[in-house]
Amino acid sequence: MDKVVATALEAVADVPDGASLAVGGFGLSGVPNVLVAALYERGVTALSVVSNNCGAMESGLAVLLSAGRIARVTGSYIGANKEFARQYLAGELEVELIPQGTLAERLRAGGAGIPAFYTPAGVGTQVADGGLPWRYDGEGGVALASPAKEVREFDGVEYVLERAIRTDFALVRAAKGDRHGNLVFHRSARNFNPLSAMAGRITIAEVEELVEPGAIDPDAVHVPGIFVQRVVALTPEQAADKTIERRTVSAPAAKGTVNR
Repeated sequence: MDKVVATALEAVADVPDGASLAVGGFGLSGVPNVLVAALYERGVTALSVVSNNCGAMESGLAVLLSAGRIARVTGSYIGANKEFARQYLAGELEVELIPQGTLAERLRAGGAGIPAFYTPAGVGTQVADGGLPWRYDGEGGVALASPAKEVREFDGVEYVLERAIRTDFALVRAAKGDRHGNLVFHRSARNFNPLSAMAGRITIAEVEELVEPGAIDPDAVHVPGIFVQRVVALTPEQAADKTIERRTVSAPAAKGTVNR
């Protein structure tokens, strides 16, 4: 029942080249940076990653992406990650972009044992009809496009069938965890982390605070230990290392004026 592993390197020691990973985090919030760094140190490559945005500002998965270690990304946001966009357009990276809510539900369904579900999101678009570029040929053409999906009508409304996501491994970061793998996430870090933890066949959690079994109120548990196979306790320095993606959302107003 004691799932604590001494180091991050030991925790990811059996992740092979070509493995599929569900990775928690949203922007720079709740990203399992220590586990990602351990994968980088081990030299693991050709990874298939399921993540909302695949890292930012040379942090998180951006470390593996910049090193050319990721072969495929399933996500919903490229954002300001210029290297992500460059690799995608150059044909170096296969990318499946899907609606953000659909991504979340595909991960949750995988963890809940639901093979597929219907959703109205994407009906009438290339999400359902197919044709979204998954891989470019490097010369502006499409080398691989998404297939069409089943569309079915319920009570006069059309829905598209989406398959659940299961991955070989999942990497998540929690504010608190016990030796049995029960996890608690703090505020906005409770984003894709619980869903990713459910979707992984082997889930590895880095925790900012490790406590003994029974110290977490059962009503406060966000992910039960049944979904978690390994726990890595962060050092105080690792736990405190949290980057802010953008301190402001607009340029400061000139003196005597206000931003509109």
